[in-house]
Amino acid sequence: GIELKTSDPVVSYRETVTELSNQICLSKSPNKHNRMYVNAEPLKTGLPEDIDSGKVTDKDEPKARARYLAETYEWDVNDARKIWCFGPENTGPNILTDVSKGVQYLNEIKDSVVAAFNWATKDGVMCEENVRGVRFNIHDVTLHADAIHRGGGQIIPTARRVFYAAMLTAKPALMEPVFLVEIQCPESAMGGIYSVLNRRRGHVFAEEQKVGTPIYMVKAYLPVMESFGFTADLRSHTSGQAFPQCVFDHWQVLQGDPLEEGSKSSVIVLGIRKRKGLAEGIPPLDRYLDKL
Repeated sequence: GIELKTSDPVVSYRETVTELSNQICLSKSPNKHNRMYVNAEPLKTGLPEDIDSGKVTDKDEPKARARYLAETYEWDVNDARKIWCFGPENTGPNILTDVSKGVQYLNEIKDSVVAAFNWATKDGVMCEENVRGVRFNIHDVTLHADAIHRGGGQIIPTARRVFYAAMLTAKPALMEPVFLVEIQCPESAMGGIYSVLNRRRGHVFAEEQKVGTPIYMVKAYLPVMESFGFTADLRSHTSGQAFPQCVFDHWQVLQGDPLEEGSKSSVIVLGIRKRKGLAEGIPPLDRYLDKL
C-alpha cells in the first residue's frame, strides 16, 4: 500500500499588533502619482469581542456608535465618526479610520481603499492568516488631479502595501485560539488533571463541587494547539475518571516576537508559510515601505 503521512491537525491563527506603529508609513502607487500615509494600532481589549458579538457593527448609526466608542474605549469622537469600514468582509474585528484633514478627492478612492483593507485583513502580512484587533488610521493621502491616474489599479495595491507596512512597524504578534475545558471528576483525580494541564500550557481558573455529590467541576483554559491527544492523556493520568468537554472560548496573544528568529511564534509562522506554499520567511519591511 501507499504510506500515509499524517501531520497534526491544522490550527488557524490570527495576526495582530501590540503597539502603535513607530512611524507613519508611506506607500506610493505604481505610477508614483499617489501617496498614502497610514499607521496601525491595537484595538482596546474588549472591542474585537464587541464587534464579533454584533454590539458594534458597520450598520450602526454613526453618531451613536461614535458615542459608544468614545465612552467605553476612549476613542476621539471625531475619529469614531469617520470609521470607513470594518474588515475582513465588512464585519470583522478590524477598523479602518480616516483621521486626515481636508484631503481632495478622498471619497473617490474610498471604495478602492476599502477593498484593499478587506484584502489586507483577510490575508495578513506575516502568514496570510486573518487579522484581528487592529485599527488602521489614514493620516494623509496625496492624489493625482486627473481621475485616470487614481483608478483602482493604482490605489488598491498601494493601500494594501501601506497596511502591511503599518502592521510590520507596530510590533506584530500572533493570536492563538483557546479552548474552555470543563472537566468532571472525583476529588481523587484532581492531581492528575493539574499535572496534564500544566504540561500543556493550560491553567485552571475555577473549580466547584456539585452540591450533594463527590464530583468536582474544573474549568480551565487550554490553547487549541496543545489540545490534540488531550483527552487520551487525561484519561490515562486519572485512570479514566475525568471527563473533559472542550469548546472554543477566546483568542489570546502568543508570547514571543514572530520577527525574532527561533521564538515560538516565529517557528509557527514559518510552519504556516511552508504549509501554504508561500516564500520562506516574513517579507521584509522595505518591500512595503516607500521613501519619499
